[in-house]
Amino acid sequence: MDALLRHGVDRDNIHVDVASGAKASRPKLDLVRQLLREGDTLKVTRLDRLSRSVLHLVTLGAELRERGIGLHVIEQGIDTATMEGRAMFGAGSAIPGALDVRLNSQETQRQLRTTLRGARQFLGLRV
Repeated sequence: MDALLRHGVDRDNIHVDVASGAKASRPKLDLVRQLLREGDTLKVTRLDRLSRSVLHLVTLGAELRERGIGLHVIEQGIDTATMEGRAMFGAGSAIPGALDVRLNSQETQRQLRTTLRGARQFLGLRV
């Protein structure tokens, strides 16, 4: 929470879910997604605080981009307001290293490839 405060997030705009596991309910994240508007920036301390799976993270990143919402990941230095941040996040280079995830099914791997391809196309990166 201190990192968010230091990066200009008002205490009233800090929402914390207390959950564990990839499929746990995330009511605060759901609330934040409803509150965010075009031009806003979602700030998180680390990617693993935002999502518990690569597929969910890529899907959420594409949703934010489509809605014109930025993403700033403080500890990992990702800021989609910059070209480098968009490329880094869109290309997925930061995602696997930021999350300790094992893709254990062919279907999940197929879905991830499809989602990454769509995110790269949306960001205008070479597919």
